[in-house]
Amino acid sequence: ELQINGASYESQIATDPKAPSCQDPLQAIAVGRGHGDCRCRPLLACSSPMNYRHAFHAGNPADVMKHAILALLMTRLTAKPAPFAVLDTHAGIGRYDLTGDEATRTGEAALGIQRLLQAAETGTLAATPAEALAPYLDAVRAAAGQPTGPVSSYPGSPCLARTFLRENDRLILAELHPEDAQTLKGVFRGDRQVAVHHMDGWTALKAHLPPKEKRGLVLIDPPFEAADDFDRLVAGLALAHSRWPTGIYALWYPIKDRAVSWRLHQRLEDSGIPKILVAELTWNDDARMDRLNGSGMILVNPPWQLDETLRQMLPALHEALGFTKGIAHVEWVAGEHIA
Repeated sequence: ELQINGASYESQIATDPKAPSCQDPLQAIAVGRGHGDCRCRPLLACSSPMNYRHAFHAGNPADVMKHAILALLMTRLTAKPAPFAVLDTHAGIGRYDLTGDEATRTGEAALGIQRLLQAAETGTLAATPAEALAPYLDAVRAAAGQPTGPVSSYPGSPCLARTFLRENDRLILAELHPEDAQTLKGVFRGDRQVAVHHMDGWTALKAHLPPKEKRGLVLIDPPFEAADDFDRLVAGLALAHSRWPTGIYALWYPIKDRAVSWRLHQRLEDSGIPKILVAELTWNDDARMDRLNGSGMILVNPPWQLDETLRQMLPALHEALGFTKGIAHVEWVAGEHIA
């Protein structure tokens, strides 16, 4: 069971009236939309829409897994000289104060980014996983302005992606929550390489694809507040891929009921989209399906040998985060690389 400040996360949240309002507190951990992601991520809807604040969960294990993969993808994009565009469909607020009331109330960053930074500093990571995680950890430290020790702030995916942009690259951000969209605009005010749109992320797929650059990445990280968000995830990917079949796609999803994940994989396999890689990191067993047991990333058109990199990085990440349950798993669900 995950522990925070000597107490279980579940018991701590149960006694804290100001904590996130999801019915099951373990749905909340590691469910932030990773970047400014201010939505809840249960498989069933929470009591009210758009009530989740990712500030409680920034830098937690799901953020770490998601953003480490995002950093790898960004690094691969910069390996070629041609410009690229990145579209983040559910962008959130961009960055988080880990010393603020929300973050210190739950202490989830201590279970995620702070623990990983400590492992990297003490040299407990093997050489190959450490090399794969370096772009992510370097970006986190650069954003925080703290080259050693724990960090006091954490970049959401917009700020993380921004650190990798070159002079002719672009970042397109969509955020539906009005307050979050305004905050995000403030973060990037005056930055000509970043466009912030107050709009629905699914609509953004229609409005901004394909990009003029012909190269790039789409990050789809929906709130999972509604029961049909898995359906929208698959439909959104199909729409986006039909408009831009050569783009790289990265889609986050929660793992609670393993049967739901299997059905998702089957729908992806049946979609006709080639080259779909799935990476998952779990930290609980499947005995309880009323909590979040892990998270996954769907990767379409992943860069060459990314699967092998993830097969080394994710087990090392699982160990570095101190998990004693769950697994790291990488597999092709569609395409020529299926074993």
